[in-house]
Amino acid sequence: MKHFTPKEAHSFLQSNPEALLIDVRSEIEYLFVGHPTGAIHVSWNDGPDWEVNPHFVGEVKKLAGHGTERPVVLICRSGSRSVSAGEALAEAGFKNVFNVLYGFEGELDEKHHRGTVNGWRHDGLPWEQC
Repeated sequence: MKHFTPKEAHSFLQSNPEALLIDVRSEIEYLFVGHPTGAIHVSWNDGPDWEVNPHFVGEVKKLAGHGTERPVVLICRSGSRSVSAGEALAEAGFKNVFNVLYGFEGELDEKHHRGTVNGWRHDGLPWEQC
């Protein structure tokens, strides 16, 4: 698995329109916190028990057209869950898996707030909210 900063990921997605951008956060995060424009939601884990989605790999395979060559860019809140999700895809044979460092909201600052240090939103990249 390779890693991109948010700006590198955005540039890669612009240059590779066949690539999938998968947001692996919970449905609530995706809908109400916001998500990158064009991202497809497939939870890695979700409430109430935060168990790993046993259908994650299968859902991504379906989106990728059942192949393992299509580039898949994964994003979560801070870049942690997307690493675990990417490892699962790599184990399933996906060859072009990318993780977005710092995720959508970024790392915590000294006041334990997100969005002030780095991340997709912090970098001013396109996003939307429901």
